[in-house]
Amino acid sequence: MTILTGLFTLGRDAELRTTSDGQKVATLSLGYNYGRKGQDGKQPTQWVRAALWGKLAEAISPYLTKGKQVDAVLEDVHIRAYSKQDGNQGVNLEGKVLKIEMARGQRQEASAPPPPPPPRQPSGGDDFDEIPFAPLASGRSFLAV
Repeated sequence: MTILTGLFTLGRDAELRTTSDGQKVATLSLGYNYGRKGQDGKQPTQWVRAALWGKLAEAISPYLTKGKQVDAVLEDVHIRAYSKQDGNQGVNLEGKVLKIEMARGQRQEASAPPPPPPPRQPSGGDDFDEIPFAPLASGRSFLAV
């Protein structure tokens, strides 16, 4: 079985639907960069069509929107051939999402920005006067913790 693990960017919003037997499935368009930058300064992108099943698909699909980054593990990654509308043949890289989580460092749009730090009280001198230094035997100083 083929496993693909990495940091992906969503190419479009997750598409949640229900199968005929009542299961929830979200279709994701995941992209990752690989290789060297080209003449245009951009790295090539590999797109993967991924399926996320069950209650997890239903719960997190509203948060899986275009441009968000996710850490994901995909299993059963394979190439699927299909016929395009113009009659030519195309291929997709596809897989099933085994694990997924929002990438670290991203905040939800609805959350408020953090409050500004409180104003500093004047210390009566430079801030450097408050840093405790201790001399070393060599005559150098180090920060006493």
